Amino acid sequence: MSETPVPADRTPVAARDRGDLLEIAAGPYRAGISLVGATVEHLTVDGRDLLVRSPETGPMRLYRGAVVAPWPNRIGDGRYTWDGQEIQTALTEPDRGNALHGLVSFQAFVPVSVSGDEVVLRTELFPSPGYPFHLLLTVRHAVEPEAGLVSTVTALNLGGQDAPYGVCPHPYLVAGPEPLDTWSLTMGAGTVMTVTEDRLLPTGTAPVGPGDPFDFRSPRPIADLFIDHAFTDLVREDDGTFRVRLDAPGGTGVEMSAGTECSWLQVHTGDRPEPEENRLGLAVEPMTCPPDAFRSGTDVVRLAPGQQHEASWSIRGW
Repeated sequence: MSETPVPADRTPVAARDRGDLLEIAAGPYRAGISLVGATVEHLTVDGRDLLVRSPETGPMRLYRGAVVAPWPNRIGDGRYTWDGQEIQTALTEPDRGNALHGLVSFQAFVPVSVSGDEVVLRTELFPSPGYPFHLLLTVRHAVEPEAGLVSTVTALNLGGQDAPYGVCPHPYLVAGPEPLDTWSLTMGAGTVMTVTEDRLLPTGTAPVGPGDPFDFRSPRPIADLFIDHAFTDLVREDDGTFRVRLDAPGGTGVEMSAGTECSWLQVHTGDRPEPEENRLGLAVEPMTCPPDAFRSGTDVVRLAPGQQHEASWSIRGW
């Protein structure tokens, strides 16, 4: 695989609301990556969409295909304590009073290298009142003929103090042309995080046993089940990988996998009040820490100055 450095004065072919779109391909896979947010705009196998797309114009819709950092999911009240510092960040989910999905999903990234099957993008997250830490984030998206889309996010602490950190992707997977309710889900998890109905903030955990509504260790249709929950104690293969698989009645499907660096998994059936947006795809988000982790401290990565953290995941389809 050859890489061509991208000049600093690279000019987009056409103006886009989400920055230049970089296309990569390998085997049956094609992907489009935006410079804003390093977002996966689209991913296809043999021409079939594996992800729900955002509209062509305007901002990314509902974090579709986003890279979410330096925290996944929510911080209740946007307020957290780190090494004695009381920190207040902006409430980006104001109707629920939460800070949602980190800080980089709408930030400009710069191409480091681009080839026919891979892009490497980078952004610098400077200290701010709501996150007074200094990170360099590098995102690599590559397509492979067998593995599909493989994404890796590396965070490097450029600052002089330890930084709290978490990361996840935010794709809405599409198994096929049939409605989401008809798709069969396979997902092994031993524990579910319980949340409040109004703000979706954690209240505790509960076991997932046989016959539980969230027991998908054996494939079964999603039907009309509402899911917007985090799971842990994930069923893994010998190499530490866990997989979430969706199969459509017509024989097509999609699968997402991640490694041991992601100890949590958020799954959401994409329920929306707008009929045209409702239950279009299943959000599958391998997370390094759970919702509200900056307040609870659960599995938050402590990045020391000069230290880096790497997490990877992949999506393939048929």
